[in-house]
Amino acid sequence: MTEQALLLVNLGSPASTEVADVRRYLNQFLMDPYVIDLPWPLRRLLVSLILVRRPQQSAHAYASIWWPEGSPLVVLSQRLTDAVCPHWNEGPVELAMRYGELSIERALVKLAGQGIRQVTFAPLYPQFADSTTTTAVEEARRVIRDRGLDITLSILQPFYDQPEYLDALVDSVRPHLAQDFDHLLLSFHGLPERHLHKTDPSGAHCLKSDDCCQRAEGAVLASCYRAQCLQSSARFAERAGLQAQQWSVAFQSRLGRAKWIEPYTEAELEALAARGVKKLLVMCPAFVADCIETLEEIGDRGREQFIAAGGEDLQLIPCLNTHESWVQALVTLCRRAPQAL
Repeated sequence: MTEQALLLVNLGSPASTEVADVRRYLNQFLMDPYVIDLPWPLRRLLVSLILVRRPQQSAHAYASIWWPEGSPLVVLSQRLTDAVCPHWNEGPVELAMRYGELSIERALVKLAGQGIRQVTFAPLYPQFADSTTTTAVEEARRVIRDRGLDITLSILQPFYDQPEYLDALVDSVRPHLAQDFDHLLLSFHGLPERHLHKTDPSGAHCLKSDDCCQRAEGAVLASCYRAQCLQSSARFAERAGLQAQQWSVAFQSRLGRAKWIEPYTEAELEALAARGVKKLLVMCPAFVADCIETLEEIGDRGREQFIAAGGEDLQLIPCLNTHESWVQALVTLCRRAPQAL
């Protein structure tokens, strides 16, 4: 029987909290045309300007959440890989990162060297975006082409609406919802609005009406990150038994001056405090593993902002990480991944 390897893929992290390592990581990340979609000369100029001060700021942020074992994102992703291994009987299980160490190229070359010819390639992003899903898949295709690897990929598709994922999300959050709280904020990673327009096959999405994302379907829904976030949220809330007034959605992690999808998490934290919300729960469903965007941006800075605005407590709900329901769900989803290359 032909072995089918499983390659789990996440975003990546600097090798350490040293400024030089953070600068190297940010340069690779930001120079990806799927992340900053400008012509190369303009992208190079913009990234060079960003790298004047950003590495030192980011290094400080990474240092505030770094674990003794290393980057939380990498450590948690490796723990997930280890947890999945006993349940994936089809072949070896490996972990790769799109940026930084544990590269996709390293993993695919290693698997090819073991005689593996079929790989289930699993980007660990519930919702689709060019800057996450597409760039990971295209990097895998580049490696296979450039290195002449005899590997066929089955690619895990965005799973924002899959029952297994949604049920795992509810299972992981249920203990927190059993506590006394005033409101639940679902904070997703943001995207520049132009990214939505660029991937819109209709050419008219986001121009029809203010609620077009809530009504998106078909090819538009398949390529619209914001619509998928809203659908994930609504289906999660329904499964969790939440009433409409108990939860809301926002988008975090803006970079630069371009217009990003709204509402912004920073603004929502201020608005919730102004409305009298005292005990706030925040979850980050765009991430399956805790990272700098959850631990530092929300868990530290977001908490400080909310309390300064009049709130009393902000509790960050951990990501799925290695929750048992998520491990089982991921294996099931990966077994359904269609062959694409």
